[in-house]
Amino acid sequence: MKLTSAHVTNYRNIIDSNVVEIGLNTCLVGKNEAGKTAFLKALEGLRSTDATFKEYGKIENYPRRYLADYAERHRSTEAIVIASTWALENEDVIALEAEFGKGSVVGRTVTISKSFGGPGTLWSVPVDEKKALSNLVARYGLSAEEQKPLADMVGSPATAAALEALAERTPRQTELLSALKTFRKSDVSLRAIDLIDGRTPKFLYFSHYDRMSGEVAINQLATDKQSSGIKTGDQVFLDFLEYSGTTLEELMSSKRFEDLNARCEAAANRITEQIFEYWTQNDELQIQVLLTEGKPEDPAPFNEGPIARARVQNNLHRVSVPFSERSAGFIWFFSFLVKFAQIKKSEGNVIILLDEPGLTLHGTAQKDLLRYFAEQLAPKHQLIYSTHSPFMVPADNLASVRTVEDVVTIDGRGRKVSQGTKVRSDVLTTDPQTNFPVFGAMGFEVTQGLIIAPNTLLVEGASDILYLQAASLVLQKKKRAFLDPRWAICPAGGIDKVLPFVRLFYGNKLNVAVLTDFERGQKRKLEDLYKSDLLEHDRITLATDIAGKDEADIEDFFEPETFADLLNLSYELSGKYKLTSQKLMDADKETVRLVKKAEAYFRLLPSTIPEFSHYVPALYLLKNPDFLDVDDQGRAKTLSRFESAFQRIGKFI
Repeated sequence: MKLTSAHVTNYRNIIDSNVVEIGLNTCLVGKNEAGKTAFLKALEGLRSTDATFKEYGKIENYPRRYLADYAERHRSTEAIVIASTWALENEDVIALEAEFGKGSVVGRTVTISKSFGGPGTLWSVPVDEKKALSNLVARYGLSAEEQKPLADMVGSPATAAALEALAERTPRQTELLSALKTFRKSDVSLRAIDLIDGRTPKFLYFSHYDRMSGEVAINQLATDKQSSGIKTGDQVFLDFLEYSGTTLEELMSSKRFEDLNARCEAAANRITEQIFEYWTQNDELQIQVLLTEGKPEDPAPFNEGPIARARVQNNLHRVSVPFSERSAGFIWFFSFLVKFAQIKKSEGNVIILLDEPGLTLHGTAQKDLLRYFAEQLAPKHQLIYSTHSPFMVPADNLASVRTVEDVVTIDGRGRKVSQGTKVRSDVLTTDPQTNFPVFGAMGFEVTQGLIIAPNTLLVEGASDILYLQAASLVLQKKKRAFLDPRWAICPAGGIDKVLPFVRLFYGNKLNVAVLTDFERGQKRKLEDLYKSDLLEHDRITLATDIAGKDEADIEDFFEPETFADLLNLSYELSGKYKLTSQKLMDADKETVRLVKKAEAYFRLLPSTIPEFSHYVPALYLLKNPDFLDVDDQGRAKTLSRFESAFQRIGKFI
């Protein structure tokens, strides 16, 4: 069974959430107090792994502003909290048909809903009762004569009652009656529900605040357990004990701590190994769970009886500290793995509901947590989690994101009117504050794709990228040195931006090379870049090194007549406005840079001709790379300069 949609109504600040499509991995994004927790708790209440949960509390959870009108608003039935749809999987259909025969399953959608006022749920399972009865009759081989008393019966309970009322039953009639009596109330529909109920996942809800206690007094915990007053952190510790293969009762009755210590140590080691597959913040930590006797001078209740204490050993600093004194993010991660491992062991298939997971984790640790979700949870469990962190939004799967917003409208008198929490799949059309994490995730993902690549070539601007790609295509066609496609070309914005970039991403161990413009006023910036020792000098290629000038841009890789031809074609210059190498060189005799000369020339042209832009000739060249594949001296020298640059850069790939 897979959950496919959930529709929450009449719960806390949710009047009507909308029907929310649920996938294998669903991310709820919204501001604080938007209603994310309310949606998750409503879901949990449908089928909770928490055995103490029985029913939704009407007084506590029905929208307070409508509570006084409850009876009027829901005259015939109790208010529905959640309506859910589920998809039968092939194994579910096989199980139903094994019970009721071929053709008895007439659909793939199961609905389950739950209301205020009781622990029960309302089910709809797509089993054709008439076909199921027909199959059962055929299975037990009832003859036409044996079927006569059942001819007017409608439904399986009536059929069972008719068989029960017979003064004498044939062996085949008795077999059919016995089969029907194994069903709850002799009802095919109820039997179908019971079959699917056992195959339907429960919901495991785990909050950001649910963390294992670092210190537990065993005797006190036993007392709390008897009174059903176990604190959340202590419950996680109980889960840890059960996961380790022991129980609270064993701890209390055992005369040998060594055996129990060994079990706790083995369980702690196992979970520690799981954590460090995904915890990249510090791999020198180790979890220890020790059982000791309470000391008289310790604070109550830790001053007597067996005491369980969790500690974290830092092997780098050779020191251990109490579990509660480690980072909140680490404690949460460990606690969740404990809870999940135990629930999985006891419940099997569960749907995981995580409320603000990893809230206190560093951004990179949150990405590690997403990796854990994808690799460990997604293959076997549906996951629904809430967040307002951009690092927890799966930018590579925005279709899984649902925005959660407490919608407020303005009425005719200009007053604010709450419409309650709405959950939507149109992630980019809601309140800017609501979808801010989505934009943040998208921006981070784009940055990752454009910048943080294993091999990154930094250039001046976007036009440089186009020039390099066009020249590389022609040189590759001629079987000469070209730009290796493994380079990710990133516009850094100038030599003064290179140093901040390298410092920012230095920890990513990128393979970085630089091809940048240079003018005399940037000498100090270049010296600062060299002095930083973050890049070898050979990795920094100046345009002046390739062009053989004191100042140069990438446009200076072109011969003047070639660049003039390129401008004529890209701007459709003709007649008296057609550019020649001589006109270009004379346009500004104060500079050797061709791009500055071009800017000066275009300032003399009439307003009907567009202003000069670095991007226009670069784009034209990319679209028409054959411009360089012409046998003349200017193009030959131009290609040789590009080839020289590619050879320098290629040494570092």
